[in-house]
Amino acid sequence: MQTNHVAIWIDHKEARILYFDASKNEFIKSDSSQHHLHHKANAIGSGKTPIDHEFFHKVISAVASVKEILILGPGSAKTELVKHASAHDPVAFRAIVGVETVDHPTDAQIMAYAKTYFVGVDNMKGI
Repeated sequence: MQTNHVAIWIDHKEARILYFDASKNEFIKSDSSQHHLHHKANAIGSGKTPIDHEFFHKVISAVASVKEILILGPGSAKTELVKHASAHDPVAFRAIVGVETVDHPTDAQIMAYAKTYFVGVDNMKGI
């Protein structure tokens, strides 16, 4: 059975994949050991965490059969996930209906936000 809506909250350390059927919810952690870097003066490199493509692949694979995806998160990981989907999984990329900045909400707050968001998306589509 194909799921219609899913919300993904993501940062560089973890992803919470929340379905409207709570029994399917998933929690995926990054295997990267570098989670937070600071740029220092006279140092080589950007000071940013390297992109963990394996982590993003696990997240996108987990929502492969979802019709509409809302991606939430506090930093750049959410846009990096969209870029990864665009390059490696065009079906999942087309399912992404929104990318929103949110801090560190609870699962209940994510679901409330997602319900409101998807009602708006459905209204715009005339569903």
